[in-house]
Amino acid sequence: MNVSISADARLALDLAVTIRYDGHGGVADDLATAAGLTAWVREHPEAGADGFEADETELAAVRDVRAAVRALFARAVRPGEPSPADAARLMPVRDAVERLNIRAALAPTVPVLSWPEGADPAIRQEPVHGGAELTATLARAAIAFLASPDRQRLRACHAPRCVRYFLKDHPRQEWCKPSCGNRARVARHHERHKKTA
Repeated sequence: MNVSISADARLALDLAVTIRYDGHGGVADDLATAAGLTAWVREHPEAGADGFEADETELAAVRDVRAAVRALFARAVRPGEPSPADAARLMPVRDAVERLNIRAALAPTVPVLSWPEGADPAIRQEPVHGGAELTATLARAAIAFLASPDRQRLRACHAPRCVRYFLKDHPRQEWCKPSCGNRARVARHHERHKKTA
C-alpha cells in the first residue's frame, strides 16, 4: 500500500530530512553550506525559487525554518520518540510555531480565481509580488502539512544511526526505508546473541 502525499507534505518532509545518516556512523547536513542549499532548492522546483542562488543569510533563515519544522515533527510523533538527531536540542514548541508563522507571513498572497469551461471554479493563492520568498514557501508548506491528516502518519525512524522522519505508508511499516529495517534487524540479532553468549 503506497499512499500518496500532498506537495506541502513532501516539501516539508524533504526539508526535514536534509539532516540524515551519513553512512559512516555520523550525521550529514545537506544544508551545511550555501552551495548545499542552492542545490537542494534547485532539486525542489515547488519551492518556487527559479534561478535561486543561496547566500549565508538565506542559508541561516532556511536552517532556522528547518529547526522549527523538526521540533514540530518531534511533537507530532508523540508519544513516540523524536529523531535522535534532535532529541537533545529541540527548540520549544512555542518558539517553533512562532518562527513558522513569522516566516509564512513574509510573502503575502492574494486569492486568484480560475474557472475553466466545464469545471468548477477554483481558488489558488499566489504571491502578491510574483515570487514567494523561499522561507515563506517552506514555512507555509510545513504549516499546511502539520495541520493536515497526513501528520498522523508521521514517524521518526529508530533504526540504528538513522535520524530521518517519514510518513508511514503501511500499518506494519517501522522504518523510513528497507536499509534501515535491515540495520535494525541485524542490531537485534547481535543483541540477542550477545545476551546468550
